[in-house]
Amino acid sequence: MIERWSRDQVLALAPDASSQKAAQSVAAAGTWSSRGTTGSVLYGECKGGGSKPYLACVDLSEPAYRCSCPSRKFPCKHALGLLLLWSADGVPAEEAAPQWVTEWLDGRAERAARSAARIEALRDESSRDESSRDESSRDESSSDGAPRDEASRDGASGVGRVESVRHARVGAGLAELERWLADQIRQGLASSAEHDWHGLAKRLIDAQAPGVAGLVSRLTQVRAEDDWPGRLLEEYALINLLAVAYRRRAGLPDPLAQTVQIRTGFPVTREEVLAGPAVRDHWHVLGRRDDEHDRLTARRVWLKGRSTGRAALILSFAPQGQPLDASLVTGTSIDADLTFYPGAAPLRALVAARHPATTPLPAGVAGPGGVMGPGGLAGPGGVSGDEALDEVARVLAEDPWTESWPVVLAGVVPGRTSVGGLPLHPRARDPWRLIAVSGGHPVTLAAEWTPQGLRPLTTWDDEGTAVIL
Repeated sequence: MIERWSRDQVLALAPDASSQKAAQSVAAAGTWSSRGTTGSVLYGECKGGGSKPYLACVDLSEPAYRCSCPSRKFPCKHALGLLLLWSADGVPAEEAAPQWVTEWLDGRAERAARSAARIEALRDESSRDESSRDESSRDESSSDGAPRDEASRDGASGVGRVESVRHARVGAGLAELERWLADQIRQGLASSAEHDWHGLAKRLIDAQAPGVAGLVSRLTQVRAEDDWPGRLLEEYALINLLAVAYRRRAGLPDPLAQTVQIRTGFPVTREEVLAGPAVRDHWHVLGRRDDEHDRLTARRVWLKGRSTGRAALILSFAPQGQPLDASLVTGTSIDADLTFYPGAAPLRALVAARHPATTPLPAGVAGPGGVMGPGGLAGPGGVSGDEALDEVARVLAEDPWTESWPVVLAGVVPGRTSVGGLPLHPRARDPWRLIAVSGGHPVTLAAEWTPQGLRPLTTWDDEGTAVIL
């Protein structure tokens, strides 16, 4: 049985404000000629403009959505309206779902099985490749004892030559960047101009270093802030550190060298990530944040493992107006396998596989790293502000270019400008909803740490219900 979501959790799934309003207009029992739930799936027939009703259903275990309406929004108002009815206990329990629902579920199960088989095949292939590389390395070492050059480390000779050419281009572009930064420091920050950054970013793209180009492009946003001199100097220092680290990457530990290459702009394919080792846990969905940049919307969903205590970031993108991934519901937990992108402080991950929901823990019994609420489900365990800063410090020591990290604070009383002794992000000041839930009493808060301060994501009220901030 899936724990019923709150109204806030349902409305947070809507792609925009107009969808929230439209969903509430169809969240009435009289709008649905039939509706039901088997515990893991919702379904219903909603009256529409035509002669036939719209068929809507939601697989709560994912969640996943299906509706016969022509809407391009995802999830549509009918799926959201059905979820709102369910959250208010307005959907009756049924023994079995109609055939059109079971056919959809069977199709999803078949696709999931094929996906799992593909991932397993990728892992087998990756294991064989690693074995071949190890054997080749031993053969080369035994033949002459000389270290291999960069091209041979990159793989086959043809691929190695292509990679070496790109490394040379990137190296030349970052060498120019180092000289430019040195000139900027000598001349003073007051001479910094937007057109200089745009021109430099274009040259870095030509040098095949898109990751560094993105860091340079965002300097215009830093220049618009009130405390821009200090912030700009910080950004210059981090960009220079990345350029120097790339130049010296041969002497870095492998995980840090991978981080440097990825942040420079060398891609890691989805297949490579899925072929890596999986981490299975019950992952708490701490919260999410959507950012728009260059007509593209990026969705960050933060997770934390109940047993491992490990943090994870699920990142998805879509053009503005197009649907984003809505399969992770804030305040819930999923039993899933995650595979992480490589690096010194792995954070970004992919959901490789989900497992069926297990029986909830008995009331009053917390799982590892969890806190039990009245509903019988373990919530995320929290730490003090000092412990959170210690965790962030360890992460920054491994990956100094980390821009954000999820933290869960326990027993903190929020104020207008800080929580648990940690300052709030300038754009998150006056957190009236968080303060209202707290009522002056300690709460558990999931937040996104950034160098500029915390961005509150989710808190939990006295009933253990997740309140999205």
